[in-house]
Amino acid sequence: MNQKIEIQPQNTIQSYIDEISINSPVTSKYSMSMTRVQWRIWLLATFGKFFEGMIVFMMGLTLPLLTLQFHLTELQKGIISSSILFGILIGASALGGLSDLYGRKKMFIIEMALLSICLIGMATSQSYLSLLVFNFGIGLALGCDYPTAHLMISESIPSKNRGKLVLGAFAFQSVGVLFGILTGIFVLTYVNDINAWRLMYIIALIPSLAITIARFFIPESAHWLLSKNRKADAEISLKRLLRRSQQSSMPIVEVPCDEVELTSWLHGYKRLFKEKYRAKTILASVPWFIQDLGTYGIGIFTPVILASVLDPHKATGGDALHNTIANTIYLAKGTAVIDCLLIVGVICAIIFSESIGRMRLQIYGFIGCAVGLLCAAVSVKMHGDYQIYLLFLGFMLFNFMNNLGPNAQTYLISGEVFPVKIRAKGAGFAASVAKFGAILTAFLFPILLHGIGVFTLLLCLVVTSLLGAWVTHKYRFETSGRNIESM
Repeated sequence: MNQKIEIQPQNTIQSYIDEISINSPVTSKYSMSMTRVQWRIWLLATFGKFFEGMIVFMMGLTLPLLTLQFHLTELQKGIISSSILFGILIGASALGGLSDLYGRKKMFIIEMALLSICLIGMATSQSYLSLLVFNFGIGLALGCDYPTAHLMISESIPSKNRGKLVLGAFAFQSVGVLFGILTGIFVLTYVNDINAWRLMYIIALIPSLAITIARFFIPESAHWLLSKNRKADAEISLKRLLRRSQQSSMPIVEVPCDEVELTSWLHGYKRLFKEKYRAKTILASVPWFIQDLGTYGIGIFTPVILASVLDPHKATGGDALHNTIANTIYLAKGTAVIDCLLIVGVICAIIFSESIGRMRLQIYGFIGCAVGLLCAAVSVKMHGDYQIYLLFLGFMLFNFMNNLGPNAQTYLISGEVFPVKIRAKGAGFAASVAKFGAILTAFLFPILLHGIGVFTLLLCLVVTSLLGAWVTHKYRFETSGRNIESM
């Protein structure tokens, strides 16, 4: 059987971008020779994931104080916890998908401006309803960032650096998680007041305003401009990206593509389910959905699980506020130790994503998550010091293997497998499907913890992790090292 050989024409946008890396004096596979503009785009894109990690997972620390101040019922707590995730679900497709129509840069700016506005609203909220509205708005902004940040990076950097730098940006989600927990510990330690949670959101607001302004000063994606038949604008944007003189000659050749021009917002989503892209849509979305069941369940409710299993010594002799703050600080410290493995895992993903491949890392990661959750489940039936050691070992193994595999790779794969004209919609749809799993977890996890117990719930997540490995294997499509114009 003859194998089709794919030949990439010269003078495409990606060939100019890759030329920087190819002609670099340092030619090892670890070199990342890029312009200052490319590095600036990457840095600005990292903050979307940073804010997601910080704000979403900080909810576990702010919720006890919100419950006291606004007298929240169990149902209201579940709705508040899941509202930000529901916002991400809507934002990834409804807003993120708009970058296929109106441009990557425009939505890149709008999402951060929306985040800043909603952080102000959250910090000044005076009712349960306003909390709900602004928390949902934060989710909309973070959801929009899923496809736009990925594409701003992947469409502006050399092919050989794409996996490392997209995952490097994704790593800031873990940095944000840890920063959010440390922020909570710091604030609760020094601000002994029921409004301490407001200060946590104000701390997040300061950098978000700065990032909003900085995003105005980067070029639009030349790939997107060319897909809109704006060849002259694409050449100008490419010269700015690569720091070339505007008088220099950089003729652009368009890569042949059988994709028709999108005529509406909905048109692109319909194409995701055509036979040509159906398998890629399943690969990009279903494992991510399965992965988010565990990521957000364990991530948000680690303090709750630790409290139910370890039964920490409750503070006594004070009122409800002081006891709540003391217990939250205690559990946050244990959570911070466990979450350190998130950063270690994603660093390993950056190192091995190209050499081992996205598919194998995702499969191995799902299996490792199952092993870690099984250890945590077994610890529930134990007593004494061994219970503590095995519980922490299980959660730390889960965090490491999750960020080495599915948590990192699903994000990376979703922005690579689709062609440029429907790339944002494909990545946005996958993120929305994933966040549906996160919403189910955030809303049902407290109920299931009370109804079926920690042991059974963790066993259910073991099964879903193994299912994720199977789906990845069945629909695998390796993107490591491939030119993004050839997808």
